Amino acid sequence: MRLPFPALLTTTAAAGLGLALLAPLTPATGAASTSSSSSTAAAKPRSIAYTQWETGAELRAGARTGTMVLKGRLAVTKAATARRTYAGKSYQVGRWLSPWTPTKFGLTELIASWEATTPGNSWVEIEVRGRTTAGARSSFDVLGRWTSGDSHTKRQTVSGQKDDLASVAVDTWRSNASAGLSSYQLRVSLMRLPGKASPTVDTIGAVASRLPTGDVVESKPGVARGTVLDVPRYSQMVHEGHYPQWGGGGEAWCSPTSTSMVLGYYGALPKPVRYAYLPSDHVDPWVDHAARMTYDTAYDGTGNWPFNTAYAAAQTGGAFVTRLRSMREAERFIAAGIPLVISVAFGSGELTGAPISATDGHLLVVVGFTQSGDVVVNDPASTTRAGVRRTYDRGELENAWLPTTGGTTYVITDAAHPVPDTAHTNW
Repeated sequence: MRLPFPALLTTTAAAGLGLALLAPLTPATGAASTSSSSSTAAAKPRSIAYTQWETGAELRAGARTGTMVLKGRLAVTKAATARRTYAGKSYQVGRWLSPWTPTKFGLTELIASWEATTPGNSWVEIEVRGRTTAGARSSFDVLGRWTSGDSHTKRQTVSGQKDDLASVAVDTWRSNASAGLSSYQLRVSLMRLPGKASPTVDTIGAVASRLPTGDVVESKPGVARGTVLDVPRYSQMVHEGHYPQWGGGGEAWCSPTSTSMVLGYYGALPKPVRYAYLPSDHVDPWVDHAARMTYDTAYDGTGNWPFNTAYAAAQTGGAFVTRLRSMREAERFIAAGIPLVISVAFGSGELTGAPISATDGHLLVVVGFTQSGDVVVNDPASTTRAGVRRTYDRGELENAWLPTTGGTTYVITDAAHPVPDTAHTNW
């Protein structure tokens, strides 16, 4: 299970971190890799597959009930007959169901991503179910209830769901079957008040994985040696004590701070009118706003991975959660001008030069690489902006990232920076 929020650190100096959105990865001994990449940092295969439905044609490949595809986006039809009562309101419901999506390995974990807009009192719910090679099916499990605002319904996940085949830990769906699951289906429900504006969904996707446990071998430097992107530097710690109702700032806000740094790089921070409610003396007020817009009321934190990418996608036009296999894959994004937010965890002495001595879960931004291949980062756990930019040993950072979170990564893009080398199975 994932650790409770906020994370408990091993030392007082470690109090500058963010969220503990981690759990031990499911072992996958002997899993077959489906990577099309020749680069891997691991001695054992790392099986990862990201699939998404984005275009009108792709969305029409799913089964629709009470929904239509309009200008490449899902929306509720006026004639939708299904109803759902939630928080005392009766909503008109439209649903979309993906095709069964097989993997070439028995998946043990899955994380969904989406891009959605929810005007007024409307919202969306994302669910998943799985199937074994013998044909047994799990129930549908909720991965997130999402709204792009918070004036009406509240963003939340539903932990504790479990049946014979799978369970949910915050935003991660896990197989309970030792052989994993052979395929999955995503279901999206769109809720609106009758006669009011419909929510729309532009993209729905998921990363499925089956990963080995244990340390990894340091990868060799690749195409981004000597490249460092000009990503602005924000400190999460300058927000200490801000807004307890959204996590309280400081150690709790590594994820929205990291997400905001990438948005700042793209010139895609929210307009000042969006955060005009904040005190004028707040430093980097867009970070406070990002914390509000990513806050998971059930988890009681701002580190929910797809909640952060859904917020970012509304600003830049594209974002999703995936898992990478090594820093060599990360280098392909840096070479394409795309900084990455990665989720890490490490013990005392395991990440030289970090502003915190240990962490059960933390988010930071990979912004580049030195000529020798070490990793240049913006680490928001620094107490000052000046200390945010750091260089970490390549092997140490890979071992704080790949064995602990499976290489979990936010990929945030805009129209000028499309994802590179799309033949890869994990993006």
